[in-house]
Amino acid sequence: MPGSLGTARYNRFVELLVDSRKKGGFTQEQVATTLRKPQSFVAKYERGERRLDVVEFVDICRAISINPANILKKL
Repeated sequence: MPGSLGTARYNRFVELLVDSRKKGGFTQEQVATTLRKPQSFVAKYERGERRLDVVEFVDICRAISINPANILKKL
């Protein structure tokens, strides 16, 4: 079974995360600092170059002050 990275559904998932970050007024650098990761970590998952696991997804949602369920409902 091929991975989800690059599929329309995964791209929508990433788009929802990016939109939520921007609507919350957070920069990639701010999110990265909260996550204790380099800014490139955020840039890579936002460009679809890096796949997120569920724990990372929850951590990102906390960093941008959104409920993970809100993203999942939109998928």
